[in-house]
Parts: sequence; C-alpha cells; structure tokens
Amino acid sequence: MNNQLHISFIGGGNMAAALISGLISKVTEGANLHVVDLNLGALQNLQQRFGVSSATEIDATIGRSEVIVLAVKPQQMREVVATLRLHVTNQLVLSIAAGIRSIDLVRWLGGHEAIVRCMPNTPALIGQGITCMFASAGVTTQQRETADVILRTVGSTVWLNDERNIDVVTAISGSGPAYVFYFIEAMQQAAQELGLTAQQGIELAKATFSGAVQLAIQSVEPVSLLRERVTSKGGTTHAALTSMEASSVKALIITAIKAAAKRGRELGDEFGRD
Repeated sequence: MNNQLHISFIGGGNMAAALISGLISKVTEGANLHVVDLNLGALQNLQQRFGVSSATEIDATIGRSEVIVLAVKPQQMREVVATLRLHVTNQLVLSIAAGIRSIDLVRWLGGHEAIVRCMPNTPALIGQGITCMFASAGVTTQQRETADVILRTVGSTVWLNDERNIDVVTAISGSGPAYVFYFIEAMQQAAQELGLTAQQGIELAKATFSGAVQLAIQSVEPVSLLRERVTSKGGTTHAALTSMEASSVKALIITAIKAAAKRGRELGDEFGRD
C-alpha cells in the first residue's frame, strides 16, 4: 500500500489517536489524515502531535478520503451518520463502535454497503491490541486488505464470517482488558492486606501478569497444563485455586462475560431501532 492513503476520522478520542499514531509510523503521512471532533482541545492535540488537518463539523473534506473511520460513541452514531451520508460516495467505512450493526449503518448511509465493523481493544494504545473485523457484502477485496492494513498498525487482526460473533468478541477481547485490570487490583489489595506496600503489590501483580502472559504466548502447550505445572498438590497455589473453585470463580467469570455479550446484542437492538 502506498503512503498516500487519505483517511478521515469522525471522532478524535483515544482509539482514533492510537490508530493515527500507528498509521503515521507505518502507512501514511499526517497530512493525509483528517479528524472531525467537537472537542477543540482534542483536535489541537492531534494537530500538534501528528500534523493532521481537523474540523469541528463534517464537510466536503470527508469526500476526498478513501477511508472513513467512525470513532464516536454508539449513542452518537445515528446523528453523525445522518450528516456523513451527504458526503459518502464509494469510500470504505470502518466502524469501531460497539453494538452498531452493519445493516443499520447501511440503512443510515442510504444503502452504502462498503462497511467493515471493527472491535479493537485498549492495548491498541501501545500497539499491542487485537481487532476482530467483519466485512459487509459490499466490501471489495482491496478494501478488505486496506482495512486489515489500517488495524494492523495497532496490533493483530482476526476476521469473522458471522457478524453476530462481534458481540462475543466485544465481551472477550473488547472488554477483556478491564477484567485483567480488575484481577490486578485484587492482587494488589491482597498484597497490602498481607503486609506489603501498595507499590510492592502493584509491581508484583503487573510483573506476574506480564510474565505469565508471555509464557502462555511463547509456549506450545495449553494454558491448562501450564497452570497444572505451577500447582503442586497440597501447596500454596493449590490452596488458592481450591479456594477459587469453592467460590465458583471460573463460573462467575464465564457468567460475567456472557453478560457482556448479551449487553452487546442489546445495544444493537437499542441503537438500531427505528
């Protein structure tokens, strides 16, 4: 892909900033990127950091882009798309909003079908994200490749054949970083209650998660076996895991993730309702 790809972002928040940073380092130049946002402070920050052009309203500038990235909150999407519709011709539209279905975007855009739904996660902010994507029927092979290149600037990508699975992805990897942070918080609190300082607790928890994740990534063995190797019967790890099993911790985590997936489906119903 050449370095002259023109992309417009509707929304200039953290995820847009992460994508812009990745694109400039790997795909295109700041001068080829345009950002629309009501927040003047956010726009000024992006201009200073990356040299992008910006505006507080959607206008004809959008029409000169090959790709439009919808990076606004789900509840803002319908209103934004109603204005965007006036400037969409044959561009590829990428949506990173949870719950907003392709069929609704197509309807709001007056039948425009070149849409890819994307579900990135917050590690994209450091180039370590993972994004699952679904391409509508109107997306060409070249546009699909373009979408993949764009999202790979902030991590790895996975393509889905069934859009309904986006809600599952949202619950697993989209919301997943929060689950990890929650567990780290619990480890830090336990460390403090057992006599360590808050700083010692957070350092130990972060390093343990980071090391364990890297071990899981680099190992060809299933994580269940890695867990068993740390768990000597009658030992300290066994005592902890036995306590977790007695409290149904794994079952509760699975239930929580299913609740997140259910909420994703509900959002689609709510925001797509006429």
